[in-house]
Amino acid sequence: MVELKTSSVALENELFKSVYEKTPDYIKNLDLMNFDNDGEFSFMLKREHLKPYDAVANPEGLNLEEWFANYAKEAKVSTAGIRGPQNILFPQDTRFPINLVGIVLATLAKALVAVEKYPNKRIVKVAGCEVRYNSKLFLDAIARIQAANGIQTLVPVGRETIPIWLASFLAFKLDLLGGEYITSSHGISVKNATKDLNSQGSQYLPEESMEFVNKIQEIFDEVKRNGAYEIKIAAKDNPLINETVLKSVDDGVDLYVDYLKSGVAKDVNLDMIKSFDSKIIIENVGGSAYRTLSRVLKKLGISEKFVWFNTEEDPFFHSIGKYDVTPKGEKAFYDYSVDATVLAKKQDGTKFFPVIDTLDYANKLKGYPIGTAVLITDPDHDRLTITQTESVARVEELKRLGIDYILLDDEKVLTVFTANQAFLLLMDFWSAQLVKENLWNNHPRFMIKTTASALSWDEWAKSKDVQVVNVPVGFKEIANIMKKVELQLKNNPDKDVVVDDVFGNSINLGVNPRLVFGGEESGGMIMGTEDLIESQNGRLAVAMREKSATEAIVVASALLAQLKSDGIYLSEYLEKVFDENDIKGRFDTRVDISYYNESEPDINKLKQAKIEGEALRTKNDMFYLSLAIAKRKGLISLDDIKRILNDKFSADGLSFDSLKSIKFVGDGTYLEFDDKYIEIRPSGTDAKTKAYGGGLVKAEIEKFASVLGNYSGDRTQLHCELVPENSYNNCKEDAMEYYLAFVDKDANNEPFIVPEYKF
Repeated sequence: MVELKTSSVALENELFKSVYEKTPDYIKNLDLMNFDNDGEFSFMLKREHLKPYDAVANPEGLNLEEWFANYAKEAKVSTAGIRGPQNILFPQDTRFPINLVGIVLATLAKALVAVEKYPNKRIVKVAGCEVRYNSKLFLDAIARIQAANGIQTLVPVGRETIPIWLASFLAFKLDLLGGEYITSSHGISVKNATKDLNSQGSQYLPEESMEFVNKIQEIFDEVKRNGAYEIKIAAKDNPLINETVLKSVDDGVDLYVDYLKSGVAKDVNLDMIKSFDSKIIIENVGGSAYRTLSRVLKKLGISEKFVWFNTEEDPFFHSIGKYDVTPKGEKAFYDYSVDATVLAKKQDGTKFFPVIDTLDYANKLKGYPIGTAVLITDPDHDRLTITQTESVARVEELKRLGIDYILLDDEKVLTVFTANQAFLLLMDFWSAQLVKENLWNNHPRFMIKTTASALSWDEWAKSKDVQVVNVPVGFKEIANIMKKVELQLKNNPDKDVVVDDVFGNSINLGVNPRLVFGGEESGGMIMGTEDLIESQNGRLAVAMREKSATEAIVVASALLAQLKSDGIYLSEYLEKVFDENDIKGRFDTRVDISYYNESEPDINKLKQAKIEGEALRTKNDMFYLSLAIAKRKGLISLDDIKRILNDKFSADGLSFDSLKSIKFVGDGTYLEFDDKYIEIRPSGTDAKTKAYGGGLVKAEIEKFASVLGNYSGDRTQLHCELVPENSYNNCKEDAMEYYLAFVDKDANNEPFIVPEYKF
């Protein structure tokens, strides 16, 4: 029997104890594959493993068929890797979506697909992870299974942590077949996931995921026919597991610094940062960003300008976002994730930032002057939240501007900028830097943004003559547009580049355009370079394929240095950007509705709660989605939709008289009004609904987002009368067809050619 793991942190100890107690003995005693064995070994996948466990009838049952059914379903819709909770103490527990057996099967399937596609070729991939529970075990399993199938895997020395954007960058820059990265981004501690990276360094699109999902099905079919299937695991020191290549380029930091210097780390920004006479704090949630980012900043010559919080790597994330009471007041372990922008309500109804509250800034920032900025990054270091201390005397101004804040003491507050606000500042500042260098007019400029992001970005872009391409949520959608642009640049360099956005508009980006910004409201962004980025084998890109908090930190630091010399806060600069660009839609909101406690350690309760929650999520989604699809098919009119929505929500004080359009936008329903937008989107990875809003009046968009997001989804009598039942029942399938058509139109499907590697 495995002994209970213990921690010096009381709350983590409670988590361990709860997980241990809720794990049955047969799971604790599982010995399916032992990766402590450094030599070669095999795992026999048996017919019995596919069926549920039964102490008498099927003591070897792992219920893999049920696991796989859920895994395959998520692969079709996932926006950021196939995520889920895991048994943090017993990773072979197949009752959980993420488990060692599942990682092994998915890795094997991807390896088999790759070998079939590229027979007799030297296939090379990169693999990395951040700091979550079992991440290094999963990384070891991935590398050893790939090696057993003849695939070379580049890993950091000692399988140490690297950020997601670095794995993505290496996949593109070194012309690899792709990569595997283990993370659940800013999700709760017990969650994990694999982000599958293709040869572009971009996350898999659904059709790419389905290739290996279908291969898992083939393996299961063979198990059913033959009774077993042998999965070989290579030795830990197999020569195909390569630490030498990444060591020679300092994990890729050398290459990445060169890339930064061609973009956001030009001298115009670095000189400004070097002249900064204060300190910028980097809040390093989970600790894993420090290992890479500290080296980048040192090689850029600006490391002394930064102070670090939390440099130790910790899968419990230094207790950040963790509570011993649920939002309902129940005594239980509860994790709000490590998304610093999450807003919640206390029992008395007051709003608060549950993640930031656990960062203890009232004490940590006592010795720092007013005006100090804290840049908060997540464990895989792709998202950034920007905060700054200001005088308490500015509270009324902050309220007027719609900027949230936390009272630290009698003298100062901490402003917390949404990514919509923060990234507007960064894109405006970076554009001004390009103008200062006389580069701005060398190319037409364009932006790629998600529909859920701010209206202010579109308004700013219009003011600057920047074309905007709107896409569904997920950075892979942003990368997909990049690749479409690059195909046209390659095939017709002297012609206008034209791409469709998810609203159905054709956007003319001009001749030889450059990306000035790509990003999403959830805190991820990228900026392009003046010269196209070139891989070692000559592939060209307008920007990298994954969001990078390092890029954001470099630009934000230069902006902070500029504002310090100007004697103004970030909030004052935000108002300046609003005014100079005549931006009306200054406010934004996001409401996250979670239908269950993701931290529930009892997997049976968790599964049931998730199933019930997914049903609620889907019902809410279909109420709005069916309206958008029916309108698109010409089955109902906009006036019909106004009648349905006014009939249902007028009692809540909402009016839909000014509704201009309702559209399916790839993963959600977008309602456009004269003075605002509301988007209702079901999470692609969990039993959650996300409601977004942007517009002229903050209280109004907050009310719309909250009411529509929290609605049960029950069809009203008018909804049933005006939306045909057949159309309602099929709206999800119709939506998927429309989404895939958007993804595929003018797609860059150039086959990857395995190069002759020089390493």
